[in-house]
Amino acid sequence: MLIRRERPDDVAAIRAVLEAAFPGPEEARLVEELRADGDAAIALVAETGGVVVGHVMFSPMTGPLRALGLAPVAVAPAHQRSGVGGGLIRQGLAEARAAGVQAVFVLGDPAYYRRFGFEPRLAEGFASPYAGPYLMVLALGGPLPATSGRVDYAPAFGRLGSAASDGNSL
Repeated sequence: MLIRRERPDDVAAIRAVLEAAFPGPEEARLVEELRADGDAAIALVAETGGVVVGHVMFSPMTGPLRALGLAPVAVAPAHQRSGVGGGLIRQGLAEARAAGVQAVFVLGDPAYYRRFGFEPRLAEGFASPYAGPYLMVLALGGPLPATSGRVDYAPAFGRLGSAASDGNSL
């Protein structure tokens, strides 16, 4: 498996992975809107045999610290549970750390994201439309420089129109 930055010629393959991995088109639309808004801070694909089988995107967040939001991460169904998603997330976190990002937020299943170091308890002090048991944060390169304040995902998330309280990843 090769993990690399997404390229313009990957767009159709990325959309196909997102549409296969999620029940509706919302995540594919979200990725396209983040790209169009210039909010794709880190966008990676996983390739196997020259075929894109996974994708992850990190976008800038506003708040009292330099943070990115991890969402969405998608893996083609035939390649799920084989380490593709974890590899994409780890590589994205390494790139965020190298870029001097202080924290990464994610909305999703704590049982999955805790393995990467994300912690719901650390996110409790932050005000967000997505606040609750599924909002988690990971400090990169030391303790969080702020533990409270308002944090917001990139504007494309607000246009997504889905409820955040159901525990599904963005």
